[in-house]
Amino acid sequence: KKEKKNKNNTKKKTQSPPSPLMNPLLQDARRRSAAPTTGEMVERIQQESETSCIGQAVKDAKAFFADTNKGGGGGGGEELDPFWDLMPSLLRAKFPNAANSDMIRVAGFVRHALHPSLEPKVHTKDDPHASYRPLQDIHAYMPGLSPTRPFHDPSLVELCAKLSENIDVITKEYNSLLEHMKKTHTDRFQSVTTMNYESGWKTLVLFYNGHRIPNFPYHVCPVTTSLLEEVPLAGRIAGFNRQQPQTGIPKHTDGNNMWLTCQMGVKVPEGEKAYIRVGPETKHWKQGECLLYDTTYEHETMNEHPDQERVVLHVDFFNTISMTPLEIDVMKYIYKLREEFMKAEGVRKVGAQIL
Repeated sequence: KKEKKNKNNTKKKTQSPPSPLMNPLLQDARRRSAAPTTGEMVERIQQESETSCIGQAVKDAKAFFADTNKGGGGGGGEELDPFWDLMPSLLRAKFPNAANSDMIRVAGFVRHALHPSLEPKVHTKDDPHASYRPLQDIHAYMPGLSPTRPFHDPSLVELCAKLSENIDVITKEYNSLLEHMKKTHTDRFQSVTTMNYESGWKTLVLFYNGHRIPNFPYHVCPVTTSLLEEVPLAGRIAGFNRQQPQTGIPKHTDGNNMWLTCQMGVKVPEGEKAYIRVGPETKHWKQGECLLYDTTYEHETMNEHPDQERVVLHVDFFNTISMTPLEIDVMKYIYKLREEFMKAEGVRKVGAQIL
């Protein structure tokens, strides 16, 4: 009887399938067999991107160009930039968890970039100073960003408070940079736009298009560098701007409604002689205090002092007041890809207006 019982137990053990939990190799093999192939993943991303709001924006542009070219109308001969044809799939792959509803304003930006008539620019309803903000000068436009005003309250942006708290260190580091240039016989101040700029304005650039400058002596200004890298730097500049005595920047506007500018006084002439006008409002720089403003409004600067220059720490960054963190991450990615795309096409210098 004992021998028969052992045979039965042996039979039961033989018939029982091995538990996946007890066999990691089998469990891993099953998991691998269920995982999609690279081809399947690419196909899924492509299908999802085509039905996304970004994909629809590209489809609308293709239809628009086809209609205008067929009819020989105002847009005759226009074609879709190949860069944008890739964008729906690239964004879907990079941001797979982004809901369509969270990308609506980005899709509006894409439509406007493809052709302004696909996403016409409009003034926000809460803007009493719209007459100082010529929409035709805005080349990079995201709809629905509100509120818009010439000056914003600096307390709305954490960077402003941090810069003011560190004014003494930032001033010391600025002076150290000047000393470093003197010792190394280098002049890093430059005019960064075509307008500049016979107007006495030059910039010691720390970041350009959101990137560090090759071979820049960041070890001389570690605190300033660290503070600037805490914000989503935009596709223009971050650095120290100096305005020579009795000079000023003429009235102009900048063309991107997704960016704000912060300027903190580092060296300010005595007697409130240095000021900036944005829209109808004029404000004077003060040492250690930040001005936060929107450069899509007409603006101009002046340093009326007879012999003292004005120095500010200038930071262009994405509008953290009105844009969501996801929108900012997506736009930074688009700008990065656009810059790489242009360089691949042989564009040597990629300026602020890459979009």
